[in-house]
Amino acid sequence: MKKTLSFLVLFFCSSVVFAQLDCANAVSVALNSTTTAPAFTNENGVAPTQLCGLNNGTGSKGKWYKFTATQDINVTITTVLSQNNNKDTRLIVYSGTCAALVCIGSNDDYNGSYGSQVTFAATNGTTYIFAFDNRYSSATFDFSVIEAAPPAQDILSFTSTPVSGIAGNFNNCIVDMNGDYLDDIVSAISTTQLAITYQQSNGTFSTVTFPLTNTVITPSWSIAAGDYDNNGFNDLIYGSGSGVTFLKADNDGTAYTTDRKTQSYLVQRTNFVDINNDGLLDGFACDDNAPNRYYINDGTNLNHIQGGIGDFASGGNYATNWFDFDNDGDVDAYIAKCGQGGSGVGGNIDQLYRNNGNGTFTNIAVEANMANPEQTWSGAVGDFNNDGWMDVIVGVNSLSDGHSNVKRNNGDGTFTSVTAGSGFDTFNSTGREYVAQDFNNDGFLDVLGAGSTIMFGDGNFHFTPNPNTYPLSTVDRPIGDLNNDGFLDIQNGNNILFNNGNSNNWFNVNLRGILSNRNGIGARIEIHGAWGIQIRDVQSGTGFQNMSTLTAHFGIGQETQITQLVIKWPSGTVDTIQNPASNQSLLVVEGSTLSINDFNNTAFNLYPNPAKRILNINSNNGMTFKSITVFDLNGRIVLKSKVDNASVDVQPLTTGTYIALLLDENGKTYSSKFIKE
Repeated sequence: MKKTLSFLVLFFCSSVVFAQLDCANAVSVALNSTTTAPAFTNENGVAPTQLCGLNNGTGSKGKWYKFTATQDINVTITTVLSQNNNKDTRLIVYSGTCAALVCIGSNDDYNGSYGSQVTFAATNGTTYIFAFDNRYSSATFDFSVIEAAPPAQDILSFTSTPVSGIAGNFNNCIVDMNGDYLDDIVSAISTTQLAITYQQSNGTFSTVTFPLTNTVITPSWSIAAGDYDNNGFNDLIYGSGSGVTFLKADNDGTAYTTDRKTQSYLVQRTNFVDINNDGLLDGFACDDNAPNRYYINDGTNLNHIQGGIGDFASGGNYATNWFDFDNDGDVDAYIAKCGQGGSGVGGNIDQLYRNNGNGTFTNIAVEANMANPEQTWSGAVGDFNNDGWMDVIVGVNSLSDGHSNVKRNNGDGTFTSVTAGSGFDTFNSTGREYVAQDFNNDGFLDVLGAGSTIMFGDGNFHFTPNPNTYPLSTVDRPIGDLNNDGFLDIQNGNNILFNNGNSNNWFNVNLRGILSNRNGIGARIEIHGAWGIQIRDVQSGTGFQNMSTLTAHFGIGQETQITQLVIKWPSGTVDTIQNPASNQSLLVVEGSTLSINDFNNTAFNLYPNPAKRILNINSNNGMTFKSITVFDLNGRIVLKSKVDNASVDVQPLTTGTYIALLLDENGKTYSSKFIKE
């Protein structure tokens, strides 16, 4: 939530001004003042055309104002005032000069109102220009320029605590490994031993070691986790200087078998992701010296493929983020690159691959303004301004080609750099790991990155480092909630940095896929409330080398009510839960909120529904179904059978609700719910 001080005590003066025709004639206003802007019909002001992310077209007239900061201070410009009676305004804020305006922020319909509000960090001596247009209304209105409340993140602290059993020998992993939805810690001890430190419900830890055979490698460059055989226990992928190995958990999570791949190459970031959206997780590996490689899961084997997603001949591929940048329901890939093949040649130019929805991907980095030249080993991906579109912070491991680059998603397939004034433009630390999470639970994403600190976000692309740095390793620092208190912690070698928290509220979501992959990797999760919308995309393998939690974590500040939770699954299923309670970890099973006839079952119907013994299948277009798999709502397979005479015997099932997955003669699947009486 944006926190603003009471308007009543801050407004020391009020004025009405009329001479604000264009940028060059912007009228000066004072801090802590209220100004009445006349109706647009009274003046023929020039409408702003540089809209800084607003994408609903320009107005025909504009009003221009400016103020100069006399100290470093947080400032709010707002029309969300009671006297405005919810009048419709749009606000754009700039620094720079009229000849070269630099976007600071913009807003339309703040927090569900028709008013507009922007909060930003103002620098002493800098003049800020701001404009309103008449895109939606020409009526007169008041606006205020006030000092904003200091950011709450300044008080966040961590306590470093050694935990027996965890090791920082190689890149580490925080993820639930035993199916209880509590984050555990994975330590790759050696080529022959794996250790898992399980979080207990009473706040303690218990470590179990597992012998390994035939791994040959350790995760010297990266590690990722995901349940690629959908048995309820997460598996691992190791990335090394000579290829990858998969570690597969058995059906009760008590042992791991290894699948050492024969391809030898220098691996950087690894991920689990369902590339072809068939409900089975695939493995992805960045190749430092050649086009990227991935391992397509056919249900039995992971089959090596090279090329198609990151094809620069000499590689330079350091990290991939899989997320839905264009909000079309499938995962796209951002590839952070670091100069292999030479700066200016192409090895250092980031790539953005759009998912075409048919198993192929197209690099659109140039047209999307994401062909970034910075030397980066990873990027932090998240919706930093809570507008429903995923943004990217390109983190740097070298300043040779510039500082970290803050890229705002414009919602039209393009990104705009809003680095100027963000805090990253003057932050000179470099590092490998850049990960977006809300550490102080204020409702705005922060970045764990370089400099042994966290850059705290304010929701307007301004980031402030915590005044106290942390004793952070540059290597082992995966993120998860390791004491189940709703605040994110950081593993640091043999220690855990436990987040001491604050009074802000939170909400966690865990997923269990049925038609989608078991982890729900690739799902979009939304929470709605007084803040508008917050979104998370479930990803395996963020940052450069570690693996952080698969739990979707949200901070909601001092708010307590979540009006709606929406999960958009990779399968296309959408689950919606109204008014879930805050300060809880919620498990959502795919399809559990749907009615009986939901899912993609337009090709057939099931009857009788409810069924006592025989469940009949009526095809709507004459197709023939070969087999049926029945899942319970915990995702367990409870029945597999051939389809004889378009029916199946469900008498062995206990009373309850089930999901039927039907396979036709062409290998296509369809699904529907049914009830067993």
